[in-house]
Amino acid sequence: MIELLLLTPATRVDEVSDILMELDALAVTVEDADADTPDEAPIFGEPGMPATLSEQIRGWQRSILKALFEDEDAATEALTILLAQDGMAGDEGVHVQSMLTVADQDWVRLTQSQFDPVPITDSFWIVPSWHQPPAQARQVMRLDPGLAFGTGTHPTTRMCLRWIARHGDQAPGWDRLLDYGCGSGILAIGAALHGARGIDAVDIDPAAVESTLANASANGVTLQPGLPDRASGLYPVVLANILSAPLKLLAPLLCSHVAPGGHLVLAGILTRQTEELQAAYAPWLALEVGDEQDGWVLLTGRRT
Repeated sequence: MIELLLLTPATRVDEVSDILMELDALAVTVEDADADTPDEAPIFGEPGMPATLSEQIRGWQRSILKALFEDEDAATEALTILLAQDGMAGDEGVHVQSMLTVADQDWVRLTQSQFDPVPITDSFWIVPSWHQPPAQARQVMRLDPGLAFGTGTHPTTRMCLRWIARHGDQAPGWDRLLDYGCGSGILAIGAALHGARGIDAVDIDPAAVESTLANASANGVTLQPGLPDRASGLYPVVLANILSAPLKLLAPLLCSHVAPGGHLVLAGILTRQTEELQAAYAPWLALEVGDEQDGWVLLTGRRT
């Protein structure tokens, strides 16, 4: 296989990516051309990033596009057609960095090697299907990386699962539970493994609903996955691991589903966003920081 590297201005990244895919690229990835230099630009709201910066930046000013092709002829033809497009070969267009031969590899095995078992607590682990559970794991969730968000490696997911594990003695009494924005279903499955029942796992993405159903089956637990309109009534526990902006918009809806005495658990929130989330939920619930890891916080509240 051949990998084509192109230096591309931010204004043309989407256009160039689309053209390369139409020209039979097997894959196209985008990287910051200034990564690991003083000019590196964070654009995904990383911890410590100024609050308004991620809203202003929509792409790196200089990006490296890496396009993978079946062979040199396919890469050369694609490059020729690309550079023939209006403006592509000028100063504001793309610049060819290199064309490299990529050694054949067992890509499945290579991908699997990047995912090891993830400890949530000393005894609760997330283990991909190709790994044996660690000896100390007494509670195991089987979960492979897929299209939907949630493999247990991100701090927000781990904090939610830690909260579930720490309240595991209450879980058998959770006769209903709502996982709003379920992704892979990881939080709903974690709750089910600790004894929760009547679990509704909802997401706006149909692929996430399918992923949740498959992952629940792989772990031998029963869930009711569906689109958001499946959520109804009151729940002793409402979980939502999304991002701060949608969480603020969802405040009235999520709080309306929390039963008296019930818990609301929110994640996907940077430390610097804590006060604005607390203010957004203040008319319904008082939120407190329940956990913190790597610049992210878990906010929890309980309806009195």
